Amino acid sequence: MIRSAKPSDVPAIHAMIRELADYERAPQEAKATEEQLREALFGAHPAVFALIAEEAGGAGERAGPVGFALWFRNFSTWTGTHGVYLEDLYVTPRARGGGHGKALLAELARICVERGYARFEWSVLDWNEPAIGFYAAIGAEAMDEWTVRRLSGEPLRALAAQAMGTAVTSDFLSEATSLSN
Repeated sequence: MIRSAKPSDVPAIHAMIRELADYERAPQEAKATEEQLREALFGAHPAVFALIAEEAGGAGERAGPVGFALWFRNFSTWTGTHGVYLEDLYVTPRARGGGHGKALLAELARICVERGYARFEWSVLDWNEPAIGFYAAIGAEAMDEWTVRRLSGEPLRALAAQAMGTAVTSDFLSEATSLSN
């Protein structure tokens, strides 16, 4: 079963994000707290959204979350429409092969079509062969001509300082960066 996340799902989402970071060989980079996730997902101005994959328990009871998809709206200036950017898709190892990942993607595709969004996009690590094969099997095309770029840490703070027109202290920018994450 696929459903929208609820505030009570935040601890499970947080735990699965940690598992995903371990799988992607970057556990030290998963710094989001449950409080940050709760605010981003359920605060006054939600910036991201999440779907939960659940397995059915015995006698029709829910066994709890076994996967999640965390996404946000993006915008294409070329199509003039919004789209969905899938930030994370994760299914716990014990539940893989049960169709949960495909069901999460199908629900996001349904959201796109229902809302008139033109694109559904995400990134995948180039070494993640199982995911690459899975995505190819559902018809997702590789955007090989595009290369993702990222500013973070000190380069981000240095560029921000240029926009501020002053030598802003690294402590101030660190605090501002952590608040926006």
